[in-house]
Amino acid sequence: MIEVRIGGRRRIDRVLGPGFATDLDRLPLADLRRRRDEAAQEETDLSYLRRLLHARIDIVKAEQRRRRTGDQTNLIDQLRTILADESVGQRGRYQPLEPSRVTERSRRQIDALLADAGLTDVGALSDEELDDSLRRYTEQEATVSQFRREVQKVVDTINAEIASRYARGTASVDDLLAEQRERE
Repeated sequence: MIEVRIGGRRRIDRVLGPGFATDLDRLPLADLRRRRDEAAQEETDLSYLRRLLHARIDIVKAEQRRRRTGDQTNLIDQLRTILADESVGQRGRYQPLEPSRVTERSRRQIDALLADAGLTDVGALSDEELDDSLRRYTEQEATVSQFRREVQKVVDTINAEIASRYARGTASVDDLLAEQRERE
């Protein structure tokens, strides 16, 4: 399970830690943008993990449904339909970033959350094992979703501060474009 450790070194620990989204009015605009970008990347990574969990949940539910209805179709043959059943757009807001947790550095967390060798052959699992898998994946998804909502609030709070600076005239698009040209 994911947990936030106060004072921890992981990005989620920083983003959801005390002080990350407080006293924003005292920070320079560049620092605000860095914090917003860090929080947005964490949101993207949590969204990716959530999608992986949803795929597992969908596979387990499809196998349960197949058994209930007596359908003899191979689950593998239905995989494309199972995983495409709900579009990503219906599950959350647009994510312009790519997930960073696909790197080896963060792979352990994903592996720990999704570890279930039995899911490679759901047809071989007993009804009880399927029920247990569904329960665990659903609990994990709820935890990931809760952290994702908390991170979204942080992103929204920082974006609101940035927007208010533009509205008050203490930040300008010209300055933003100049900063971007300097970085290029």
